[in-house]
Amino acid sequence: MLMEAQSAYRRIKVQSQETGFGAEVTGVDLSRPLDAAVLVEVKDAWARHAVLAFPDQPLTLDQLEAFTLQFGPFGDDPYVAPMPGHPNVLEVRREPDEKVTPFGGNWHSDWSFQAQPPAATILRSETIPPVGGDTLYADGARAYDELSDEMKARLAPLRAIHSASRAYGPNSLYARELHLRAMPIIVSPDADKTFIHPLVRTHPVTGRKALFISPVYTVGIEGMAPDDADPLLGELYKHMTQDRFLYRHHWREGMVVIWDNRCTMHNALGGYDGHRRVMHRTTVAGETPV
Repeated sequence: MLMEAQSAYRRIKVQSQETGFGAEVTGVDLSRPLDAAVLVEVKDAWARHAVLAFPDQPLTLDQLEAFTLQFGPFGDDPYVAPMPGHPNVLEVRREPDEKVTPFGGNWHSDWSFQAQPPAATILRSETIPPVGGDTLYADGARAYDELSDEMKARLAPLRAIHSASRAYGPNSLYARELHLRAMPIIVSPDADKTFIHPLVRTHPVTGRKALFISPVYTVGIEGMAPDDADPLLGELYKHMTQDRFLYRHHWREGMVVIWDNRCTMHNALGGYDGHRRVMHRTTVAGETPV
């Protein structure tokens, strides 16, 4: 259920989900550079709600890139070939005859296996199927807030091990499915590298703590045996993906969505076999998690 959040803003209209996690923004044209005061309000709404949807935004690729740069420099996208002439835009494409799991079809935070994972992902819908194709978002901040004090104390010193090996390594799922996918996915031994980040991350803007783990890219916990780490991680994933922490986004054509990878996970759902789905994606560079 969308609720009016207009009282906080003078230049844009914001309707948030009842929980405050996820919101729709109107009254703004993303095809042109945002006025400084408007950009301040958009960034404030993004900090408040973590996931923002902007309907009816018929952007060209150049305009999508320009909008992205208003949030920061481009992030590095290592395992998907970019679009020709647009080195910072990925095309997320699934053709009608594909039978494999949709790209991004498991819970994850984008590129958390990097030393400085992206702060934001921006996705614009180009071709939307008539059924299915929703995206689920999980609120890692509120999920952390509702942990017991004992669990928070247990997690405070822990550091999670992140790797792209399960998705993009030589023995990964995508490696076995390259010939079945329209997307130009890149498989590399580099994906087996690991990076260590705090399991509980403090947001650099809001100061809120959030769980910073995901089933796809978190492969362990530093100094902890798998027999101990795996059950703990599994317990946290089950907690994070309870309905009360989720926002289900239903796409419409020409919609732009920006989400905060520092405090969310997301999961691209299927349900549209026999239909084409095309999205254009950019990332905004982030900082070292603390």
